[in-house]
Amino acid sequence: MTDPIKPSKRDRFRPVELLVMSVIVAVFIALVVAASVRNIGLGAIFGGIGFIVALVVLATLAITTKPDSAEIDDLDEQDRSDHHTPGSGH
Repeated sequence: MTDPIKPSKRDRFRPVELLVMSVIVAVFIALVVAASVRNIGLGAIFGGIGFIVALVVLATLAITTKPDSAEIDDLDEQDRSDHHTPGSGH
């Protein structure tokens, strides 16, 4: 049995990058709203909404980007290899 192709370190940390960027946006929004209206609760609510919106937008942008040549080569290699996925019945 062969080892499945392991994702690169960059591919493994991509979700963490999206979360960190979303947290940065959420904290910024929360601070601006809390300082503007002088209400920490409202700032927290807007920060939470900002986190969700930023996460959805960034994730959508991440999946709509065109793969570069290295990713295309990796996908072609995976298509050609005879590896099995769990539960595929092969």
